[in-house]
Amino acid sequence: MTLENASPFFAWDVSSYLALFLIVAFVVVSLDHLFFNKTSNTKLPTPDKTGFSKLVYFVLFLRFNKSEKYVDRPKIVQWSAEFFPVLLLVFALRGFVVEPFRIPSNSMMPTLLTGDFILVSKFDYGINIPVLNKKLIEFKKPERGDVIVFRYPNYEKNDKYLGADFIKRVVGIPGDTVVYHADQMMINGEKINFENFEDYHGVESGAEMTGFKHKRELLGNNPHDILLDPNRDSRGVKAVVPKGHYFVMGDNRSRSSDSRFWGFVPEKYIIGKAFGIWMHYDDSLKLDRVGGFD
Repeated sequence: MTLENASPFFAWDVSSYLALFLIVAFVVVSLDHLFFNKTSNTKLPTPDKTGFSKLVYFVLFLRFNKSEKYVDRPKIVQWSAEFFPVLLLVFALRGFVVEPFRIPSNSMMPTLLTGDFILVSKFDYGINIPVLNKKLIEFKKPERGDVIVFRYPNYEKNDKYLGADFIKRVVGIPGDTVVYHADQMMINGEKINFENFEDYHGVESGAEMTGFKHKRELLGNNPHDILLDPNRDSRGVKAVVPKGHYFVMGDNRSRSSDSRFWGFVPEKYIIGKAFGIWMHYDDSLKLDRVGGFD
């Protein structure tokens, strides 16, 4: 499955609701200035230098100067003006810099555990328009081994996954031939080797993975740990990655719904690159997880 079969990227999420509030707040305060605030001597600025500065200040703070107050205005105007600057900053940080996500399942064990709260860089691969995820500037492409967060393409049009965000590891880039058979990966005919560790000991929601084979997969410049079920091989696949798409897999190979099952991730659906854990809470708060993951 590829982009033309995917559900639309847009979905109502935190960023979408923030954008909606910012638009409504801007319209409310602007209309109040133009038509309803008869006692105010503040006019829309003229396009000279001073006026332009005031206009920029209004776009950022919904006021033309620091001393401007809305205490005599309706509550909707007051709330719009008061909350706008803070939520604009939150929207800008989430949209252009970094966004938090919570790991909801065991599919990325042992790298990430259920209950890990991670940070996702929004600018590693480029600068995108928030909400629409339209690329403005590209810095680089995702590489094999990168852990990415992406909007699930939902090729099957399942309402349960509409607007859902997934996290997986890139194992195939455009043009690659990916073969996965008997829990052995080959990329473009080259066998990907392992380092073996002691069997895995799971905790909390991952306790059922105790006894799984714990290996390090030596994938190019991004070696990473994976788990394999000792009792059965996980699903195999052979696929050629089309242009503008990526092949992704979970590190917990037998407990991951990924490209082996539902197809490729369109590049346009990639939200960012995951890079760190800032909190963990599953059955309990675990401070030793904070700062982990690379």
